[in-house]
Amino acid sequence: MPLDHTWLLAHLPHQGSMCLLDRVDSWDAQHIQCSASSHRAPDNPLRAHGRLGAACGIEYAAQAMAAHGALLAAADSAPRVGYLASVRAVELKVTRLDDIAADLRIEAERVSGDDNTILYAFSVLADHSLLLSGRAIVVLDATLLDTTQTGSST
Repeated sequence: MPLDHTWLLAHLPHQGSMCLLDRVDSWDAQHIQCSASSHRAPDNPLRAHGRLGAACGIEYAAQAMAAHGALLAAADSAPRVGYLASVRAVELKVTRLDDIAADLRIEAERVSGDDNTILYAFSVLADHSLLLSGRAIVVLDATLLDTTQTGSST
């Protein structure tokens, strides 16, 4: 059963027009698939100079990952806020999203991770055509990272 925009607003930190997804269509422990139509909205908050560039699809994917985290969170606990630590191997197949007539299908797959750092593969499609894809690392609590591995110190 799909989870609608009202569910997303209650479970994601993104509010108002910044909540870009319309619904969660399906999910399991490793995958999530969401739909969105906000890429066509003239008041989309990510638009610049009257257009929505394809790289904005990364934010759609990040919100799908956040929804996945909320779905996997224990029923009695609040979902943890995640941060995109890096985005890699991004391939943009189009230059913009606002001229795509079909709804977007956003897919994310949890590739690996632990309780704090998660690697997702993601893709954004419309009418079975790939618009963009890549990988993202989500960090749930940066203070828990081992600074000896990252080379930084506090």
